Amino acid sequence: MKKEILIDGEYITLGQLLKEESIISSGGQAKWFLRETAVDVNGEPENRRGKKLRDGDNVSVPDVGLFFIRSKQESE
Repeated sequence: MKKEILIDGEYITLGQLLKEESIISSGGQAKWFLRETAVDVNGEPENRRGKKLRDGDNVSVPDVGLFFIRSKQESE
């Protein structure tokens, strides 16, 4: 699955993305999920739930999909 994620502010954290996309059910699960799952941000492995995702970033979650981060201001 490929999906575009529109953000209101300057960034969204990786943990927030995982929760908003229902990949995890609570923010507290992010640390565990990222320890167990090889998530890539812009082609590089990432395990920090607080990683700031900004306009233009791409997140790949195995067995879930590819997410493209886009700013709402840019798309209007």
